[in-house]
Amino acid sequence: MCYEIWSRIVFSMTTVTTSPGRAATVPPAPSRRRLDWRLRFAALSLIWGFSFLLIKVGTEGYAPFQVTLGRLVFGTAVLAAAMAVRRERLPRGARTWGHLTVAAFLLNALPFSLFAYAELTIPSTLAGICNATSPLWGMALSLVALSEDRPTRVRVAGLGLGFLGVLTVLGAWQGFHGLDATGTALALLASLSYPVGWIYVRRTLAGTGHSHLSMTGAQLLLATVQLAVVTPLFTSLPTRLSVGPLLAIAALGALGTGLAVLLQYGLVAEVGPTTAQMVTYFIPVIATAAGVAILGESLAWSTPVGAVIVLAGAALTQVRPKSRTVPQT
Repeated sequence: MCYEIWSRIVFSMTTVTTSPGRAATVPPAPSRRRLDWRLRFAALSLIWGFSFLLIKVGTEGYAPFQVTLGRLVFGTAVLAAAMAVRRERLPRGARTWGHLTVAAFLLNALPFSLFAYAELTIPSTLAGICNATSPLWGMALSLVALSEDRPTRVRVAGLGLGFLGVLTVLGAWQGFHGLDATGTALALLASLSYPVGWIYVRRTLAGTGHSHLSMTGAQLLLATVQLAVVTPLFTSLPTRLSVGPLLAIAALGALGTGLAVLLQYGLVAEVGPTTAQMVTYFIPVIATAAGVAILGESLAWSTPVGAVIVLAGAALTQVRPKSRTVPQT
């Protein structure tokens, strides 16, 4: 969903290079009265936290690929409307579209589908907690793939602590008894797909000069096309129209995929990536509360305890070493 690597990409997309070693920030748009950022932060946390509940409800009436396709259609429609209001165009260039096609698969089509399939057999609470492991995967991958990221004792400790939390959530000491291994593996794989996609985007699309709105709109459009091709091949038309699941899919797309992206970028631009990424730590809490209170899902003691450990580890992986000031002579 929203993590440190992707936040840095947002900033790099909103700057234009004027000369080697020098970058100029795009002039800010005229100031408008906006909703306080704390309210938008809370709204984003609630929207993304409830996304796992909406996926669960959607899969009760439609196949996972159909849930994902509907989610992307509604999300793309919201971003298309935002682009029309702001009079923004889709990016140009075959190379850019080629990279966006890969990004759409890694950041949208694949993880959205995996979470939908996972929630056929695991509760939404577990899916939300698995999603919280993305910063752990991201830190581990960035140490290998991004030369500017260097391991520190604190970050490595956070990585180990986070995966200890995952084992706690899964009840490893009980031999994972009562746990659907396939569904859990799909949810963890979906969480891994996000940082892989972020790193790919950072290496190929950062600094292209296109606005984040046009890039994300194009990315969601491509993901929609991908699902539109795949869905008819693996699913059949539903025998009846399930209104409740359909409304859940519409909310998942319009709010959790469309509006959430607009809120996310607005927060990053206004308060910076460090504050904006804190939404990450509220998502599993809200997902768990929603699953238990609304869907009546059971909750073992190890689930919230493990979730706290996961979040603590994820927080430690985001701690960056202080830059040393070189004394002037």
